[in-house]
Amino acid sequence: MRTRAVVLHEPLRLSLEDVALDPPGAEDVVVDIAHSGISTGTERLLYTGRMPMFPGMGYPLVPGYESVGRVVEAGPHSGLSIGQSVFVPGARCYGPIRGLFGGSAARIVSPGARLAALPAAFDASPERLEEASLLALAATAHHAVVMPGATPDLVVGHGVLGRLVARICAARGAPPTVWEIAPERATGAVGYEVTAPDRDARRDYRAIVDVSGAPDLLDTLIGRLAPGGEIVLAGFYSEALSFAFPPAFMREAVIRVAAQWQRADLDAVVDLVATGALSLQGLITHREPAERAASAYARAFEDPACLKMVLDWRQTP
Repeated sequence: MRTRAVVLHEPLRLSLEDVALDPPGAEDVVVDIAHSGISTGTERLLYTGRMPMFPGMGYPLVPGYESVGRVVEAGPHSGLSIGQSVFVPGARCYGPIRGLFGGSAARIVSPGARLAALPAAFDASPERLEEASLLALAATAHHAVVMPGATPDLVVGHGVLGRLVARICAARGAPPTVWEIAPERATGAVGYEVTAPDRDARRDYRAIVDVSGAPDLLDTLIGRLAPGGEIVLAGFYSEALSFAFPPAFMREAVIRVAAQWQRADLDAVVDLVATGALSLQGLITHREPAERAASAYARAFEDPACLKMVLDWRQTP
């Protein structure tokens, strides 16, 4: 079995190629991908070559952990059925080509237990199924919000992840303030306020979630904390972070790191979206056929007006 997949051979050299798929086993399913999102966080680091080394890192690789599709083959012990819509958080099924994270392909093979079956609400329209490609980001946002500590009352950054953090907080009855310095990203708030840092005089935030990925903000954020307040680092930081100790000491500041989302986070946001408590609408701003993957990745990373780029695999042979 073969498929078309995005292959990143080295930094800045990406193409859509025909690749072999590993044969499925009894616990596996084969999924035809309909849509896959392009991450402007970790995938940008892979694309530019700035991703810190970690186990499994290397090129060539198939990126992508924001995919959605339908099961076309199901092993007897996969736990899934043919025709089910599923969220795919990546795959490792390309032989010698690494799956980091492996979801950007027309067809994937994966253990059924790794995937999330989607409720019927996601099949209500093509738009709802496309929006399901945002579930990994929603789960990441949920993980940052529900960590031990105070409910976030300030979110730094109004990209897709920041909007999802804010929407989840609002759904929990605690809409936060959101900081954004780029005018083109300051719009689109749903149930919360967006402002620039220099227009916000508040210095008693109990919990700040930073999704900016900027390594030089800690001193600014510590200066906005209430005594005993905390900062949750929910972005991905490719450079070392540092802060001046005396202000943090005076506030007894807590700094937490929100690691990768867990299955419980994914299940929670699937339920929130299916029941209407959390909306994913208005977050996908750009779409391209998968055959234009190279230009789509470049635009996703370079165009400030591109909030979220999604590849459409439905017409890919």
